[in-house]
Amino acid sequence: MVYYEELELDGKKYSIETGKLAKQADGAAVLRLGDTIVLVTAVGATEENEDLSFFPLTVDYREKAYSVGKIPGGFFKREGRPSENEILSARLIDRSIRPLFDEDFKNEVQILVSVLSADKENDPDVLGITGASIALILSDIPFTDPIAGVRVGMIDGELVLNPPFSQLENSDLDLVISATHDSIVMVEGEANEISESDMLEALKFGHEKIRELLQLQTTLGEKAGKTKREIVRKELPKDFGKMISENARKELVKILDLKDKKERQRALKSLAQDLTLKAEEQYPDYVSNVRDKIQEIEKEIVRNKIVKEGKRIDDRGLDDIRQVTCEVGVLPRVHGSALFTRGQTQALATTTLGTKMDEQKMDELEGEFWKSYMLHYNFPPFSVGEIRPMRGTSRREIGHGYLAERSLKPALPADGVFPYTIRIVSDILESNGSSSMATVCAGTLSLMDAGVPLKTPIAGIAMGLIKEKDDFYTLTDILGDEDHLGDMDFKVAGSAKGITGFQMDVKLKGIPADVMADALEKAKTARIKILEVMNQAIDKPREDLSPYAPRISYMKVAIDQIGLIIGPGGKTIRDITEKSGATINIEDDGTIIIATTEEEASKKAREMIEYLIQEPVPGQTYVGKVKKITNFGAFVEILPGKEGLLHISEIEHHRINRVEDVLKVGEEVEVKVLSIDGNGKLDLSRKALLKKT
Repeated sequence: MVYYEELELDGKKYSIETGKLAKQADGAAVLRLGDTIVLVTAVGATEENEDLSFFPLTVDYREKAYSVGKIPGGFFKREGRPSENEILSARLIDRSIRPLFDEDFKNEVQILVSVLSADKENDPDVLGITGASIALILSDIPFTDPIAGVRVGMIDGELVLNPPFSQLENSDLDLVISATHDSIVMVEGEANEISESDMLEALKFGHEKIRELLQLQTTLGEKAGKTKREIVRKELPKDFGKMISENARKELVKILDLKDKKERQRALKSLAQDLTLKAEEQYPDYVSNVRDKIQEIEKEIVRNKIVKEGKRIDDRGLDDIRQVTCEVGVLPRVHGSALFTRGQTQALATTTLGTKMDEQKMDELEGEFWKSYMLHYNFPPFSVGEIRPMRGTSRREIGHGYLAERSLKPALPADGVFPYTIRIVSDILESNGSSSMATVCAGTLSLMDAGVPLKTPIAGIAMGLIKEKDDFYTLTDILGDEDHLGDMDFKVAGSAKGITGFQMDVKLKGIPADVMADALEKAKTARIKILEVMNQAIDKPREDLSPYAPRISYMKVAIDQIGLIIGPGGKTIRDITEKSGATINIEDDGTIIIATTEEEASKKAREMIEYLIQEPVPGQTYVGKVKKITNFGAFVEILPGKEGLLHISEIEHHRINRVEDVLKVGEEVEVKVLSIDGNGKLDLSRKALLKKT
């Protein structure tokens, strides 16, 4: 049976259908907003994988080329590996639903989101968040707390729900929210230095709209939902838990006093190995639960210390930031470089400046465009003291890099002010909490070291949260362990004026507005402190670019001269590039961009182009080449593409019978321009330059 529900959400029809497509999936739904349609399916394994210590959830988001009436490029003409946009959308969905599964449920679950139709106005990513929840609610998979996702924009100071792509270009905010009825679960986006109060209003606005979508899910679930499977809970013997506690608690207190992350991890690993050996003798069926029990005690100790003593793992107060150091110009040959260290988190950022030729072509559902700014984030295994195969860029690296890229984007100069392609690379050399925010800080420093005229410096900080009973404790600059053991990870980047980037993941069912406001205000205080330290390293962009960075100059030619400069098959422009050593790009309006690291190369390229496009002047003498001979004269090319008639009567002072008696095709001849008529025709003379004999 087909079930269908719809509602009008801020003037747009939003519909959900189930029972027609993908009926063999455990749960499936088709969502539609405008002409954007997504199919979302959920399938869960019937048996638990007991060898796994984590919840095996897989989320894949795939955009079909046919959804916008396109055939994929490339040799195979079919969709290949997921694009960065698809990976980022999958991460949004994963982070939204993962915290809402029961911690005892360890069966493998796969969510597939397929974009079937895209109208290039309504972004399908937020439909994927809501669709994943609906598919799970309709299935027998034990997922009972529905969520929904929306996008919030701010245009001319007004909050807008699910703004189309055309409006997002002029929006001061691009905020994606996923939430249950009571709690915001995930937040991500970018802003144009908006205030903390505006951010809170946007969150409240989005959450209210989400509640309308949740009611739609509830109605559909009551009509078409399947009976949920029972979760098989593994009861641990009381004596097992007691044995772990007696042998681990005192040792954990000592271990958690160790300030060095690596030393602490080694001690925890050693303790786990010792207790695993004990468990193998006494409780062989529960060996896999040893680490979970240790972590429970570890979580209790860490949280109690925060609540009762106001102290954290490294003995900092709740609002204290770890020591920050900044260096710029650390690499001699790159265009800009910086090393940012905060505690045991360290990012090396480099900025490379390129030309229009270095822009990245993007082919998304909303259309093709060129990207002149990019940030790439690398997280090598040595940064956390691990050994791991290097097999391409991970989803985590793509996600963290994108957050940092968005955070810095509002501070970049306009293309007309700084006409360079900008690439930032952040290599994480150490990681113990919020390497993405360290990337923002290091990225700012490297941009200024490169001489990029930033509008304002940007810094970032990660905030955490502990909830005990009805009390909330906000943590500034969280460690990796505090992220793992806490209830919130809220990354906030911005200038001294306002917020530019943010990402939040919450494990709680509800955070009061005043707690959220407190976290935002403390994040602002922290980033201003970090900006002060950064300003001591470099307080404004360098006035001059690196000597190794390209210098860009411009010249303008008439549109009808573009073909002359390019030449047949690009031969002429290639010749100019090879002989001058400059990189040359010609825009459709006749603007020529010349880029080179050496002034002489730029000068030579300009001279060669000016020679090509120069106009003949009456009375001027030129050395031309004979291109064609007729019975009444010869046609001589005096400039590239500029030919004139050398009449037979203007070749010699005396009469000649045949032009061939004096001139040959391909021969160079010195001529004078006698006149140029209204149509541009040239009359040339050779005899005007000869002495009479």
